[in-house]
Formats: sequence, C-alpha cells, structure tokens
Amino acid sequence: MSEIVDELPVDLTAGRIYAEGWQSWSPATWYPVTARGLRPDEEWQHLMRFRPGTPVADDGVQGEGLLVVEPGTGEPARRYGTIDPLVVPTLRASLEGDRLVVRSTGPVSVRHHRDGAAALAAYGDELAGTAPAEPPTVWCSWYRYFEQVTAGDVLENLDAFARHDLAVDVVQVDDGWSPGLGEGLRESEQFGSLPAVVDAIRASGRRAGIWLAPFLVGEQTTLARQRPEWLVGPAGRNWGQSLVGLDLTHPGVLQLLDDGIRRLVGLGVDYFKLDFLYAGAVPGRRYQDIDAVTAYRDGLALIRGAAGTDAYLVGCGAPLLPSLGQVDAMRVSPDTFHEGGEDGSTGLRGLMPLAARAWQQGRFWVNDPDCVVARPSYSQRQRWVEAAGGLGGLRSFSDRVAELDQWGLATVRELLARGGSTGVLPDERVRAAAQLAQGERTA
Repeated sequence: MSEIVDELPVDLTAGRIYAEGWQSWSPATWYPVTARGLRPDEEWQHLMRFRPGTPVADDGVQGEGLLVVEPGTGEPARRYGTIDPLVVPTLRASLEGDRLVVRSTGPVSVRHHRDGAAALAAYGDELAGTAPAEPPTVWCSWYRYFEQVTAGDVLENLDAFARHDLAVDVVQVDDGWSPGLGEGLRESEQFGSLPAVVDAIRASGRRAGIWLAPFLVGEQTTLARQRPEWLVGPAGRNWGQSLVGLDLTHPGVLQLLDDGIRRLVGLGVDYFKLDFLYAGAVPGRRYQDIDAVTAYRDGLALIRGAAGTDAYLVGCGAPLLPSLGQVDAMRVSPDTFHEGGEDGSTGLRGLMPLAARAWQQGRFWVNDPDCVVARPSYSQRQRWVEAAGGLGGLRSFSDRVAELDQWGLATVRELLARGGSTGVLPDERVRAAAQLAQGERTA
C-alpha cells in the first residue's frame, strides 16, 4: 500500500526525476517530470529486468528504494531514499497538475540538496560501508566464445597476454565451462579440465576467475526435477528453458552452495562473477518464514563466507541496495551485447544505466561497466572503450587476442595499464553523466 510522502511544485519543462532500478539490468536514468517511466513489454522482462512481483505503474516514474527530484523551480533537489538496504520500498512520482506527488510503500528519509548530483553523492556517502577493495584487471571469455568456450581457448589467450605485454590480473572463465548448478557444478565435456586451466593461470602469476549463477536453475535440470522443495518461484527464461529461483533458506540449498564454492576455492579460484543474482529474491514460499530480501542477503553472505575474505566478488543481475557490503564490484548495466549483436548494430545497451549510476562508483562498490570489446568487427568499440573507461572502475576486456588489430591491441594494453579504480568520480563528470543518461533514454 503506497502512502504520500511528499508533494511539491515543479517546472514542467525543467524539472526532472532520477529513478533507481531494482537490479543491475533494471533501467536507471533521469526523466523529465512529464515522462512515463520505462517498463517491460513482456512478463519475462519483468522477471529478469524489473522487480519480480511488483507491478510497474501505468503513469509517472517508479523507482526501487531511491528517487531524486530536481523541481526545476530554483528550489533544492529532494531525495527520497530507504535508510535500510533490507527494506526497499517502491516509490512513485506522478504529476497532478503542476505538482509532483511522491508515494512510497515503506519508510524513506527525505533530504534537501543543492542539486540531483549532490543528493545522490550524499546518499551514497550515507549508505557506504568500508572502502572497496582494489579491483584487478580482467580478461573474460564471454563476448568472444560464449557457451562454446574450451580450455584450449583460455590457454591460447593466456599465452598471448605475456607475448603482447597485456597486464591481465585475472583470467575469468565465463558461462560454458559447466552444465550449470542444476547439474552438479562440474565441467562440461566440451570444456575440458578446469583444474588444469586453473593451474596454468596460477602458474603464470595470474588469478583464476569463474562465472556462476548460484541462485537459480533451469526447470528441466536434474536438481529441479529431483528437488522441487528447493525451488521458490519463476525467474525468467534462458538456456532454452524456464528459470526458477532457489530457496536460500533451505538447508539443502545452503549446503549445495557452500560445497560448490569451497570446491572451486580449493582448485585455486579466488575471483567470482556471480550472475543472475536477482533469482535469490524472487517472491514465493521459503523453508524459513523470512522475506525475500533477507533470504537473498543471507545467501550472499554464505557465498562470501565460503569464498573467503580475500576472494573478489562481482555481482551481476543483482538487487542493488540489498547487495551493499556483500560484493566488491557490481555490474551497473546490462550486457555489452547478446549473442547475435557482436557487430554492435544493437548499439550500446549499457550506456544509459552506466552513466546514471556513475555516482555509485567508489561509494557503494567498484562499478563494473561490463567488458570492453576492442576487435575491429565491433562497430561500437571506440565509443564503448571511452564510456567504460571513463565511468567504470573495473577494467576488463573480452576478445580473442589474436583477432585484435593494431588499434584494438594498443587500446586494451592502455586500458589494462591504467588499472582499476576505487575512487569516487569527480562531481562534474557525474553531472555530465546524468545528462548523458537522460539523453540516452530517448535515443
């Protein structure tokens, strides 16, 4: 049930609203006060990009846990934000004449600030915990090999890093190395020996990274068929099947996760890209009678405990505010592209939320803009390198080194040599990024 928390006059031309999304892949941007917020076209999009179980309003602008309003009248900006990351109310701002009415489903603090950028910075400082750990530089297999990656592909590129003087700290094997958690988290036959790959990476002086989607399974997997009592509710569709979230309060699930993470740590893995994390907070009945956000946060805490304090955790597709303090880096945008978009013809899918969430860098975590793709066949490569390098803190690329041309090789070398950053972005860059995000919404 929503209640009115504020009502204020706004300029219909100059006023604007920042709306935070539920998770990494949710829209986040600045809207004119007259705008209708972005919304899903299909149910699967609602499950995988918005907040499952929470309707999206037909009018106005909706956010999860955080809204900021710049009235455009000369009055200060107003920030409406949750004070507890375990309590994330849904907020909505809608026009009634020339007044903006802000409603919330739960308690929020209301603060006044010079402008929207100052409001977001102050909110980030209020909720920030310990300083983020220094991020490594990363090579990722995904955007070149997708699910067809093999041990040989990884080893080929590992050899190329040394030959071309590429300062890669972490070699991260993405999706494709395993049939998935629902099949026992073992290597797929096509991939080859994961222990041998990890040993080779570590022998080169680098760290071994792995991709996991720990909080969901496909409904056709062995686990889903044999352990229906471990499942919670629908989580979208991928890998040719419907997805379901795991019950992160069930002892069997917790043991499964703990065993799986500890096995990988035992092999020498200490960098984890944790994907599709939203599935841990889908609505549904759980073994323990606790809310979905608490179950999700407890699940992340278990992974941190199993991985160890020295492991580097990257959240992706993750509920944002409930993840505070639980991950080192956070994807703040959708994938650079999906399979079929390798030529860049779909544009820069992640630019709008990356720009909008620039204020989170160095406050909540290290912002992960997703991988740079620098090979000549990707038409957006120069623009994406500039955006990812200027607005993110985690530096990663995802190419077969042998396919980089002179420009691509030099660009990747320079990106990696700069290293990652835990620093907060300058105020003027955050303000410029906000304008960019608002422009991208209508592009």
